[in-house]
Amino acid sequence: MTHRDALEVLAAHRRDHVVVTTMGSVGVWPRLSDTPRDFHYLPSSMGQGVPLGLGLCLAKPGLPVVVLTGDGGLLMNLGCLVTVAQFAVPLTVVLIDNGLYEVTGGQPVPNADRTDFAAIATGAGFGRVYPCGSRGEWEATAAEALAGPGPVFVWLKVEGERGRATPTAPRPMAEQIARLRGAIRDEDWPQKRTEGTK
Repeated sequence: MTHRDALEVLAAHRRDHVVVTTMGSVGVWPRLSDTPRDFHYLPSSMGQGVPLGLGLCLAKPGLPVVVLTGDGGLLMNLGCLVTVAQFAVPLTVVLIDNGLYEVTGGQPVPNADRTDFAAIATGAGFGRVYPCGSRGEWEATAAEALAGPGPVFVWLKVEGERGRATPTAPRPMAEQIARLRGAIRDEDWPQKRTEGTK
């Protein structure tokens, strides 16, 4: 499946989830969804989208969050999976695995064809892991993956694209933060941070 295929399926099933995009997904998702619950995160260091998603879940218990991360970015912060897995939070990590560092020039990710991200997520402690190698598999899995208890790990194998320019977020960070806060705010915001773990 293509990167866009993967995100089209997510868009059809996301319901009221906050969707945090990183790197290559920032260039695709705004063409499919543009709501205050869409947050495009392009930090100076890769691999920080998953911790951001966890922070949202802990700050606002019950808030369902999807984080779209690439294989290159996840490899730069694999330890975040162990941290996430200790919390019973509605966080879905969607790995867009194209085997490339796409936004930095399309360099191949070492051992891309041999890395078993499903085994890594399971070993980190994720109880629900969904590997999908085609759009059909993802379409058959998406509704289940995005419902029920979390955290959840979804591994999507997509076609790599070389020569893509580094995307830019459609809005400045301050505006995105204000929009997201407004979308998830209620009279108790910010709620007390969740202390318990699984």
